[in-house]
Amino acid sequence: MIFFSETKFNFCGDEYIFAEISREMKIESTLKALSITKELSKRNIPGITEIYPNNTSYLVRYDPNIISPHHLLDYLRDVDRMKNEQESLKVDAKIIEIPILYDDVETRKVSLQYSQHHGESEESNFDYVMKLGGFKSKEEVIKRHSDPLYLVTAIGFKPGTAWCFPLTVSKDEMIEVPKYKSPRPFTPERAVGLGGVFSVVYPSDSPGSYQLIGRSAVPVYDVYQRLAPFRESFVLAKPGDLWKYRPVSKAEYQNIREEVINGTYEYKMKPVSFSAAKYDELGVEYIEQLKEEFDR
Repeated sequence: MIFFSETKFNFCGDEYIFAEISREMKIESTLKALSITKELSKRNIPGITEIYPNNTSYLVRYDPNIISPHHLLDYLRDVDRMKNEQESLKVDAKIIEIPILYDDVETRKVSLQYSQHHGESEESNFDYVMKLGGFKSKEEVIKRHSDPLYLVTAIGFKPGTAWCFPLTVSKDEMIEVPKYKSPRPFTPERAVGLGGVFSVVYPSDSPGSYQLIGRSAVPVYDVYQRLAPFRESFVLAKPGDLWKYRPVSKAEYQNIREEVINGTYEYKMKPVSFSAAKYDELGVEYIEQLKEEFDR
């Protein structure tokens, strides 16, 4: 059974209310935040102009000339109480496969250049992650990272950056690494990064501070909307989606890249209804069921 502590609401300036469901990262808090923000969007409340879900919180922007902050706060509290029932916490989303070439040449080169320039180490980010986690081989790192399903808990930093949290992985088993003390000036698009326990795929070339461990063969952001998943949005992920990272060889990576460039690549994805009640009751068994259904 899921129990929520009282949500903390705070006014932020003249146009925002911030709601913190929990300070600690919890999947049930993420699902509650997603469920509340979808409910608010569906109701189309006059005066609400924007809604931003985050890992375990959400932010609402409103027009004080249309709705008073205190009336809105009362409304948010009512919806919050309604979403305390775990049976109501279901997110309609999709499972998406992300093929990854781990420890690729480009991200290894970028991370080595940064490390050597700053005098921090003579090892790549991948080697650092392997050493810090006590892994004995490259294959162990890849297996640990690619085995779980990941929940997209938020979109942020840059358009298309999906923050992904591993499901049904104990804290002792999670890969957890620190971010850089100061950011890299350059990170290649589609680089796979680790920061804390979160995984991301960089949507475009940019600065960055996450430890780089590989590169996605497929884009997660496309302003040209060349592939089918981008026809309705520039961004591949939505909060609540589930991502499955799949290791690929150099040859398969190159084949996928050619298909992407030619516009013929088809993402492997399936719709899913992710249930907080089933996740709480069944845990690993529930996630394995979702993975098996996805692989059929």
